[in-house]
Amino acid sequence: MFETRSLRSKIVLQIVLLILTIPYAIPLVQMFLGSIGGTGFLNYKAVWDTGVVPIYFRNSLLISTGVIALVYIFSMTAGFGFAKLRIFGKEVFFWLILVALTLPEVILLSPLFVTFQKLHMFNTFWAVILPTAALQLPFTILLARNFNSGIPSQLMEAARMDGANVFATFWYIILPLTRPIAASIIVLTLINSWNTYLLPLLFLQSPEMQTVTLLPQYFQGEFTNDQTKILAAAVLTAIPVIIVYLFMQKSFEKGMSAGALK
Repeated sequence: MFETRSLRSKIVLQIVLLILTIPYAIPLVQMFLGSIGGTGFLNYKAVWDTGVVPIYFRNSLLISTGVIALVYIFSMTAGFGFAKLRIFGKEVFFWLILVALTLPEVILLSPLFVTFQKLHMFNTFWAVILPTAALQLPFTILLARNFNSGIPSQLMEAARMDGANVFATFWYIILPLTRPIAASIIVLTLINSWNTYLLPLLFLQSPEMQTVTLLPQYFQGEFTNDQTKILAAAVLTAIPVIIVYLFMQKSFEKGMSAGALK
């Protein structure tokens, strides 16, 4: 690991890191300062008094939980299969999955709308959970595959000699070793599913089914545009993701570095 030993190097590195963080910190600071403009923290009270905050947070939590569960299950199993199992044409399948990384979300809206209408899934949480999970899977499978590739194959051979089948090897040996990359996948999936905007906007038409990303629109309309309360709603929306990231920061960084480099 690279280390800075001299005081001069540490000071230079600290200045460089500070400069790099400024462009990202300024919008966040401005958002918070704008949220307490005018009546101060009463803006947050006004947002809470709408009565929709718990409902929107509950809906986003349900959607995020469903997306995380699907992404975790398919990422772990697919990553294990692509890295460790002998499957005919697995490299072709893997690269076909990676091609999906090039597909922007917006071009899928029309076919998804028609599909959900025919399947009677429109205005249900599944209309958001399924495509959101599908859009996350190519990248998370890539991370899981790279991480699994770094696990010694001798562990699987030893398990096979002890009489363990593929499922037992995956469940008792491989899965416990993938906790760092699992933490990274969970955090990334939470951020993307919690912040999804287009899919809930189009596929969830009932007011009681909308998510936190649509909360700022509660204060924006044809005759109203209360920026302070919009920013206060945005700050409230970001708090859960920030808390989860702070709790899982070490595992997230460890998993991302291992999944990207191996």
